[in-house]
Amino acid sequence: MATQRVLPQSKETLLQSYNKRLKDDIRSILDNFTEIIKTAKVEEETQVSRATQAEQDHYEMHVRAANIVRAGESLMKLVSDLKQFLILNDFPSVNEAISLRNQQLRALQEECDKKLISLRDEIAVDLYELEEEYYSSSCGQWDGVELPLCEAFRRRDSWGSPAAISDASNGSMEETERPVVQETIPHHLNGHGSSTNEQS
Repeated sequence: MATQRVLPQSKETLLQSYNKRLKDDIRSILDNFTEIIKTAKVEEETQVSRATQAEQDHYEMHVRAANIVRAGESLMKLVSDLKQFLILNDFPSVNEAISLRNQQLRALQEECDKKLISLRDEIAVDLYELEEEYYSSSCGQWDGVELPLCEAFRRRDSWGSPAAISDASNGSMEETERPVVQETIPHHLNGHGSSTNEQS
């Protein structure tokens, strides 16, 4: 059981006024409703005529019904004041609600961290398998030099492009059209630098 807290004098007075307002409004509703029930009772003949008595009872019922409505509005205003008082002054409850929300958010954060760590491990395993497959195949070799994974796939994709095919065909045509030049190497005899044609 929670221990009774000692409130300051101003707060204690305010709570007492709330309590008095509550009792007064409830008493007003109960008294007016009781009088309306009594007015609905049919009485014996009196000095006042029935039409006058009916008009008087009708007016009294309207007044007492208005009093009940006023007391109900006062109770609604009292509920609003109590809510405001609790929000502004009930610090333990506010702190408890904040602590509970913090616990919920921390639990959600831990769950997200676990999911991210699991996803990271799965991606690491898949990446390791892809690297093994890449380095064990011929895609990772370019003129005897190992290329990074992204560079190798970029070059491999460029092999099949129309620009690469046209460049390769143009290079082959230039090689075929280039004339073959044969170098004439003079034949030296006896180390004197004279050719056979000169001797002849």
